[in-house]
Amino acid sequence: MQLIVPKESARLRLDRFLANELPRFSRSRFQQLIRDGFVRLNGGMARARDLLRTGDTVDLTEPPPEKIDSQPEAIPLDILFEDDDLIVINKPAGLVVHPGAGHREHTLVNALLHHCPKLSGIGGKERPGIVHRLDKDTSGCLVVAKNDESHRGLSIQFGERVVEKIYLALVSGKLRRSTGIIEEKIGRHRVHRQRMSVTSERGRAARTEYRVLRLSEQASLVECKLHSGRTHQIRVHLHHLGHPVLGDKVYAPKLTGKIPRQMLHAWKLGFRHPRTDEWRTFEAPLPNDFAEAMLSTGF
Repeated sequence: MQLIVPKESARLRLDRFLANELPRFSRSRFQQLIRDGFVRLNGGMARARDLLRTGDTVDLTEPPPEKIDSQPEAIPLDILFEDDDLIVINKPAGLVVHPGAGHREHTLVNALLHHCPKLSGIGGKERPGIVHRLDKDTSGCLVVAKNDESHRGLSIQFGERVVEKIYLALVSGKLRRSTGIIEEKIGRHRVHRQRMSVTSERGRAARTEYRVLRLSEQASLVECKLHSGRTHQIRVHLHHLGHPVLGDKVYAPKLTGKIPRQMLHAWKLGFRHPRTDEWRTFEAPLPNDFAEAMLSTGF
């Protein structure tokens, strides 16, 4: 795969550019691929910290699948759909998707390996089958690939933004408009590096379509449709709108109260089955803690 660096990506680090362009892989994954020689810059060797110029060519060679090194764990799974190619999970809040710093075990990957030992290896040894992610404290629909062909097919759909992703968010206050579109670039916060923020400088284009479903005196239940897949996109966009997600300890810590976690739920997920090409839509029921949070805010 070859990418040409556009003007708006000039002066970005190589690893950040790749993570922005191909969100199916994490930045740390690209750093490893660069170290292993799977990425070349203008035909030559590359380093993750290389700063790009307009018109540079970046060539990425897909690495062979890696051996999975995570251990199976008997963690219960709420399965919405499963066949020989993929599995759709209703992920509970509090469950980390894959092993990483601070979370070497007790993740969704560990649970999946206990349920179905054979998963796609394209995502790397710590992320077998993982095509996309949900934050630890976000619940709802998540699709996992069982083989490399399905992983490639699903990754292409996510990369081309043809996957339908609809979330439910319980937010602070009453939105003035019942429907709308938020189109604000999202980038890393200048000071708090673990946070994202709306920024016009080096931010990536992001588009969230929303619709208010219900209102109380304290909160709004909002349906959000993602047209891009930036980190923390819904949380950042709604915070920018002045209506942060209730329970969000990162973007609205003063509004957590007794709400146990961020009230964000991946409600519906739609995509073409990578083998049959049939359009499939899945829906994850509203979890109990979300329903209880609605009751506590006047619904």
